[in-house]
This record gives sequence, structure tokens and C-alpha cells, in this order.
Amino acid sequence: MTLRLTSLVLVALLVACSAGAQADPELRHFPMDDLSGLRTQSGVVFDETTSSDGNGSVKIVADEPVTVRLYEVEGVDIEQARLIYRAMVRTEDVDGQVILEMWCRFPGKGEFFSRAFDQPLSGSVDWTALEAPFFLEAGQNPDLVKLNIIINGTGTVWVDDVHLLRAGL
Repeated sequence: MTLRLTSLVLVALLVACSAGAQADPELRHFPMDDLSGLRTQSGVVFDETTSSDGNGSVKIVADEPVTVRLYEVEGVDIEQARLIYRAMVRTEDVDGQVILEMWCRFPGKGEFFSRAFDQPLSGSVDWTALEAPFFLEAGQNPDLVKLNIIINGTGTVWVDDVHLLRAGL
């Protein structure tokens, strides 16, 4: 009986510890249900009929290569982790490539970027989850994070459901 009780207590402790260790990885969420908060306002429109989550998305029609600044996030307290920028992206008739880009600014050191070159979209692609990771070492804590989308060509791009996440190295 004692062995069984000890086993149950150990299992309960393991479950509790693993649940506590897995704190919410989401640092910020931008559902993109309107244009509020977008850094770039020209050349983008809110499309209420096209969406990955049913609540609309941001539509960009590119006649030339363009970088669209989506959001800036301050006060992210993270180091020794992966910072992940995730977004749902859809393309139509893209001649070129569409990629995510994340800039991190470090006090006294400048700005550095990460681009998701391993997941470029082109042509016409239905909703796809794209990610751009940034690997942060000890003492590397950005005071500003910029989330962009690059359209290296022409075509139509929709962006929806943007997340800034924390993950282990």
C-alpha cells in the first residue's frame, strides 16, 4: 500500500512540475482582425472574407518588392531561448518569394535579424504556417522586436494570426 501511495505521489509531483515548467510560450498574439497596431498602413487592407481563423486578415497587393512592417513589440523579457515569430500566410500569383522577417534590437549592440529563407512561399499557396526563429543566448535580451513580411516580387499576400512565442534552445 505504501509503495502504491508513494508511486501516486511521485506521478502527481512529476505532472505538477512539468505543467509548471511549461509556462505559456505565447509572448504576444496579434489576431489581425483589423488594421489596428500595424506599423505599415499604406498598401495594406483588411480583408474580412479571407482568413485562416474566420475573423479576417490583412491583404497586401505588391506591384514591386516590398517589406511590410507588421508589429513592434517592446518589453519582451526573454534570453537563453528561441524567440519564434509565427504567422499564417496565403499567397496568390506571387512571382518571387514571400518570407517572414524578425528584427531584434539589443541595447548598446544594435539590431539583428532572422529571416525564414527555409520556408519561402511563391505562386498560389493556401494558408501555411511560417516561422522565423531567433536564437537568444544568455545575456541577450532584446528591448524591441519587429515583425515584418517580405514580398520579394509581385503578387497578393494575406497575413493572419501572428504569434510571438518562446521556446527552449
